[in-house]
Amino acid sequence: MKILLAGASGAVGRPLIARLLREGHEVWGMVRRAENLPVIQELGAHAVEGDALDRAGIFALLEQVRPDVVIDQLTSLPASPFELAQRLPADRVLRLEGGGNLHDAARAVGVRRYLQQSCGFYLDGGGALATEESPLRAGAPGGIGESARMYEALEKRALSDADMEGVALRYGFFYGPRTWYWSDGAFSLHVRKGEVPVIGAGRGTFSFIHVDDAAQATAAALHAPAGRYNVLDDQPTELSRWLPAYAKWVGAAVPAHLDEADATRQMGQEGVYYQNSLSGASNRKARMFLGLTPGRVPWLQD
Repeated sequence: MKILLAGASGAVGRPLIARLLREGHEVWGMVRRAENLPVIQELGAHAVEGDALDRAGIFALLEQVRPDVVIDQLTSLPASPFELAQRLPADRVLRLEGGGNLHDAARAVGVRRYLQQSCGFYLDGGGALATEESPLRAGAPGGIGESARMYEALEKRALSDADMEGVALRYGFFYGPRTWYWSDGAFSLHVRKGEVPVIGAGRGTFSFIHVDDAAQATAAALHAPAGRYNVLDDQPTELSRWLPAYAKWVGAAVPAHLDEADATRQMGQEGVYYQNSLSGASNRKARMFLGLTPGRVPWLQD
């Protein structure tokens, strides 16, 4: 199967290329910056430079490659989660407009299946773990709501196309090499500096996924029934528990506590919501149809 992977140099893109090649697929890895082309070549894939915001260029690229499947892993995220608010506008433009160009070009050349990166951590489980039927938190404050509305649009585009089979992969928070949540990642640096307190009760539930497990599930989605899949771990955990465990794992002090009123004054409503309202999600469908068997989160081994 010939596959075009957009966003190929990212944290998921690299292990995904390796897995797809092991499974015998022909992989074309698209990157925005020429300096990332050697990375894709060293992995064994065909490397192509492409800017998703260049509509004519993307149509020409898809006409050249003519893949059977397109995997959209386009993102424009910052090096640190503390810079996310400033980067979100550019990220939305790339995913909505650039991804729209990619989707239109895929349809134009007869691509049969389109895999779309989506979000498994801004789902509203209504007081329980979210499922694939759960809505995204479109009404949440600040960047959370803006991101949720973006993911809604991405899922609608991928799943409502009459000409291509659509799959929306609702990933949990990524951890592993080249992610924020790793021993040498940006989040760990902030935790070691004591910059990440527990806000209020810290009752929000988080679901993570290792990038290798995400790659496995994505490759399996090439053949699974179309639709949504929650691709995340087996250990949905409240922040009040996982953040202190994470601090211990990276050799940091126990995180401080900040009450909700002080947190609202210092960082606005969004930070309080983020730590106290997220649902976590069930991966039952992905285990059944994608063969997902995620590893244990390293800071939750005890």
